[in-house]
Amino acid sequence: MNPEAVVEALTMLERKGVRVWLDGGWGVDALLCEQTRSHSDLDLILNAADVTKLKDALLPIGYRLKAGGAATHLVLENDLGNQIDVHPIDFDSRGFGIFNLGDGRRWPFPPGAFAGMGQVMGCSVRCLSPDAQVQCHAQGYVPTEKDLRDMELLQQRFGVVLPVTLCRQGSHRDAL
Repeated sequence: MNPEAVVEALTMLERKGVRVWLDGGWGVDALLCEQTRSHSDLDLILNAADVTKLKDALLPIGYRLKAGGAATHLVLENDLGNQIDVHPIDFDSRGFGIFNLGDGRRWPFPPGAFAGMGQVMGCSVRCLSPDAQVQCHAQGYVPTEKDLRDMELLQQRFGVVLPVTLCRQGSHRDAL
């Protein structure tokens, strides 16, 4: 998904009053204020109450619900093959965002997780914070090479602490 498609989708959502936060690869690149790699999709987090508004906002630019989504998220796709992976969360009265995991557990995001700001093509965008990005990437799957590189970039730029699962496992000599 190219940066122009990202900005187009975010512009439509902003116009319709749908507040979203970038997550995943585009979320990392937005925090870094530069595109560091290609992206197959755009990961968004939003208030679960805004899912219908999101779908309505993206319909005019060709996004439709893709069949076969999971219970915890939905995927929208346009005719160009651009995909938006939407992760709805519920906010509580304290500002915590609660994401319902597929196994029935609930994962709370602290209010500070939603404080990230970044840029895509010079446009200001809301993102998950660097620490929240690390937490998301450390859960539930084996990180890929691109995940490890994304986390290293966040560590270099923001000084985030990476769990061992997100660190390259070279020899001891490599660490010296």
